[in-house]
Amino acid sequence: WWDAIEVLIVTGATTAKVEAGNTGIKNIKRTGRGFRNPENYRTRILLTSAARTVA
Repeated sequence: WWDAIEVLIVTGATTAKVEAGNTGIKNIKRTGRGFRNPENYRTRILLTSAARTVA
């Protein structure tokens, strides 16, 4: 891990944005669970993701 730590110190680059994106995707998928109708599931995911982009 020392190489990765050194890169962080030197460049200041992290994977925080990628991790935040992955977490957001997981949360959107969680909100759609429980729907038996695939169209309702899709609609719920699209509505949730649209609300996130507006806010």
